[in-house]
Amino acid sequence: MIQRLRARGDDIGEVWKQAWPTVIAMLSYTSMQFVDSLMVSVLGPIEVAAQGNGGIWSWVPLAAAFGALTLVNTLVAQRVGAGRTNEIARYGWAGLWLCVFYWLVVLLPFALFIPMLFESMGHDPTLVAMESSYARILLVGGVILLISKALSNFFFGLQRPKVVTIGAIAGNIANVLGNYVLVYGERGLPELGLPGIPGVPALGVAGSAIGTVIGTTVELIVPLMFFLSRKLNAQLNVWREWRPNVAAMREVLRLGWPAGFQFGNEIVCWAIFMTVLAGSFGNEHMTAGWAAMRFVHISFMPAVGLATAATSLVGKHIGEGDLVRAARSAHASVAIAVLWMSVCAVIFVVFRHELTSVFIDADTPADSAARIRDIGATIFICAAIFQTLDAVGLVYTGALRGAGDTLFPGLATVVLSWTIIVGGGFLMTRYRPDLASTGPWIASTAYIAILGVVLAVRFERGGWRALHLLAPVPKPVLDSGEK
Repeated sequence: MIQRLRARGDDIGEVWKQAWPTVIAMLSYTSMQFVDSLMVSVLGPIEVAAQGNGGIWSWVPLAAAFGALTLVNTLVAQRVGAGRTNEIARYGWAGLWLCVFYWLVVLLPFALFIPMLFESMGHDPTLVAMESSYARILLVGGVILLISKALSNFFFGLQRPKVVTIGAIAGNIANVLGNYVLVYGERGLPELGLPGIPGVPALGVAGSAIGTVIGTTVELIVPLMFFLSRKLNAQLNVWREWRPNVAAMREVLRLGWPAGFQFGNEIVCWAIFMTVLAGSFGNEHMTAGWAAMRFVHISFMPAVGLATAATSLVGKHIGEGDLVRAARSAHASVAIAVLWMSVCAVIFVVFRHELTSVFIDADTPADSAARIRDIGATIFICAAIFQTLDAVGLVYTGALRGAGDTLFPGLATVVLSWTIIVGGGFLMTRYRPDLASTGPWIASTAYIAILGVVLAVRFERGGWRALHLLAPVPKPVLDSGEK
C-alpha cells in the first residue's frame, strides 16, 4: 500500500513538473484573447461580439494546424524516451516548414474571403466590418503564432517546457501594452485615470488584434533563440537539419491530420454554435455568451496544458518501453485536471453574475445590462455542469495522442460535435425557442459530457498499447568472417 501511494505521488510529481510550465504556455493565446475582449469591452457590447466572432472564425484554420502540430510533441517525446537524439531536430524543422506552407495556402486565402462569411450570417454591417478587421489581422499574422506553437510542441516533447513558458509570459506582457496603446490611443482610459498616448489613433477592435500579433511575435523570440542556439545544436545537430525534410513532414501530417481535423472541426462547430445558433437570439445573447466563453477558455486551458503534458510523458514512457508508467502518467494528469475543473465549476456557480458583469460596459443601458447579466448567469450554470467531464475528455485525448492514437478521437469528435452541438443546438432553437440561447448551451453540455466518457473508455480499453510509431533501428550486418 505504501509503495503504491508513493508511486502515485511520484506520478503526480512528474506530471506537475512537466505540466505547470506547459499550463502557463497553453494559457498564453487564450489570455491574449481574454485581454482583447476585456479591453474592448470598455468600448461597448458590439465590440465584444465583434472581437469574439472574429476571434473564433480566425481560430478555425489556426486550430486545424495546431492539432496537426501536436504530433511534433509525440514524435519528439518518443525519440527522447528511446534515446534516439539524432532523429529529433528534423521534426522541429518539419513543424516550422509546414507552418510556412500552411500560412501561404490556407490562412492568407481565408483572410481574403472572411468578410463574405460574416455577411452570409446576416450580421449588422457595423459588426461585419469590425469582426472582419479583427479576423484578418490575426490570420495575416498567423504564421508567427503557428511557428511559435510548432516550437512549443518541440520543446514539450524534449521535456523542456520552461523554455516556452518564458516566451509566453513575455508575450502576454507585450500584448497588454500593445493593446493599451492601440485600442485606446490618444483617448486612454479616463475612467481609470489613465492617460492616452499622444499622436496614436484609437484603433479599437483592430488595435486589439494588432496587439495580439505583437504579443505572439515576442512569445516566439525566446523558443526560437533556444532552438537555434549553439548549445542545442551541439546536442541535436539542429543546424544540419534546416532543409525541408519531406519524410519528416509527411510523418507529422500522416499522424497529425486526424488531430488537426478534430481541432478544426470542433472550432467550426463552436463557431456555428456561438455566431449562428446562440447568436441568432440577438446581440445581448451573443455578448453574454462571449462573456461566459472567455472564462470557460481560461478554465479549460490549464486542462489543455495537462493534456499536452500527458502527450509528452506518455510518448516518452512509450519510447522507453514502459507502458505501465505511460498509463500512470495519463491517470495522474486526469486527476489533477478534474480537481482544477471542479474548483472552476464552483466558482462559475457562485460568481456567475459577477463574472458576466466583467464584460458589460458602464455605458450600457441598465435594462440591457440586466438582461445580459441574467443570460450570462444561466450560461455559467451550463458551463459548471460540463467542467469535470471536459477535463476527462481533454486529458485522455492528449494521452491517446502521445501513443499515436489520433484517428478514433478525431472521428468521435467530428460525429458527436455535428450531431449534438450543431444538430442538437439547431433542434433546441427550433423546438424550444422559449429557452433562447440557453437551449443550444444545454446541447453543448451534453456533447462535452458524452465525448468525455467515450474518450475515457477508449483509453482504458488499452488499444493504444499495440501502436508502434518508432521504426526499429536496423541492426548492423556482420561480415561473413565474423562470429
